[in-house]
Amino acid sequence: MKIILVFLLIAPLALPARAEKDHSSFDSAVSPETKSRFAMLDDVRILANGLLQLGHGLKDFVHKTKGQMNDIFQKLYIFDKSFYELSLQTSEIKEEEEQLRQTTARLQINNEEIKNLSQEMNSKIEDLIQNKNQLQEQVWGLEDKVTKLAIIQPSTQETNEISSIKAFVEQQDNDIKQLLKIVEAQHVQLDRQHNQIVELEDKLNHIELQELTEDSFMGEQTEPEAVSFPVHNATAVTYRSEGAAPDCTALYNSGMQASGVYSIRPNGSEAFDVYCEMKFGTSWTVIQNRVDGSLDFNQTWDAYTNGFGDLSEEFWLGLNKTYSITKQGDYMLRIELQDWKDNKRHIQYAFSMGGPETDYALQLSRISGSIPNALPEQTELRFSTADHDVNTINYFNCPENYLGGWWHSECEETNLNGKYVAPRSRGRLDRTKGLYWKPKRGRYYLLKSTKIMIHPTDLKSFD
Repeated sequence: MKIILVFLLIAPLALPARAEKDHSSFDSAVSPETKSRFAMLDDVRILANGLLQLGHGLKDFVHKTKGQMNDIFQKLYIFDKSFYELSLQTSEIKEEEEQLRQTTARLQINNEEIKNLSQEMNSKIEDLIQNKNQLQEQVWGLEDKVTKLAIIQPSTQETNEISSIKAFVEQQDNDIKQLLKIVEAQHVQLDRQHNQIVELEDKLNHIELQELTEDSFMGEQTEPEAVSFPVHNATAVTYRSEGAAPDCTALYNSGMQASGVYSIRPNGSEAFDVYCEMKFGTSWTVIQNRVDGSLDFNQTWDAYTNGFGDLSEEFWLGLNKTYSITKQGDYMLRIELQDWKDNKRHIQYAFSMGGPETDYALQLSRISGSIPNALPEQTELRFSTADHDVNTINYFNCPENYLGGWWHSECEETNLNGKYVAPRSRGRLDRTKGLYWKPKRGRYYLLKSTKIMIHPTDLKSFD
């Protein structure tokens, strides 16, 4: 606007200047003052043209700036909308988690009530069974009397007594049958409640996994006893005991109650050393331990069969030695995991292990734990290495591509013998070749430490 006003003020001055210049053609004798005045008007006209061009440039710049401002405001609007929707989804997830926790608490209360009722019913059933046995003995005595009375005509009083006793016995039998039906229904209800609790625990664990930061567990509940991992280069004491103990649990029961390296002889086989870890008031036989990546677990079939590493640091006990222990009876398997934020979780399985003719096939059944299951249950999992692959899926060699021997099924369920990778490696190729735990529904979680232990199944509950 200012540029237009300047132009309007300059225009009237330019017209007389042009007229005077034309008049000068007829009058050659013009004074020096008049010529100087004409020169100033030309400068003003040039300045006006420059200011006009500057005004057009400023106008274009203002239009471009407005367009950019509009784009920025539009992007801010989209961001605010996305943030609001994300907040709503987060609130819904938290509400659903709280509802599941409340439902789980109610089911646990109902489960306790049903257990108490079941104990009372079992006590009553034992009393009734005892009464039934006593009545059965009386019936047998009465049968003898009836046999004798078949020959001799019984009196009316004896007949009434026999009928009364038979009616009483029939009533007792009916009561016992009813109680057995009630107990059976209670057991069915207990199983249903247990399954519901397990499903709710899995849902809660799944929700917790959705809220975890990448490559770490979050909100780990405190375990009854801290999971202990041997420190690298720590000195482990080796103990030699007289006699031939079949495993670490037997050593503990015989008085050896300090963690360390011991010699055992399962089933009278050749003796070998194992690391025994004392915890939960007993001793576990450790079959795998990883703490810092100092040992390469990308080994051959013979190495995994016979074992490798240092029992005081990182090691794999060996498939043949583990099989010689587990074929002595029923054993449970405990896996302890620690992520890079030092959060610790565990899972326990009832398991069976085959011999070399089955490639040391493993079958698992989950008992308890603080993480979702990542290994197939009730499925025969054969052990394989890069040079002894028995589970090739679509011509894909799991051990060769994931750098470690394991009981593979679909190549990605978990790999506790893979390459030791720190969380700074973000590429998917490195991560899937790393040491990780992978639930069926969830992300990969890189691990800092792992430990696998076995113990006879007669261990009392400690979870």
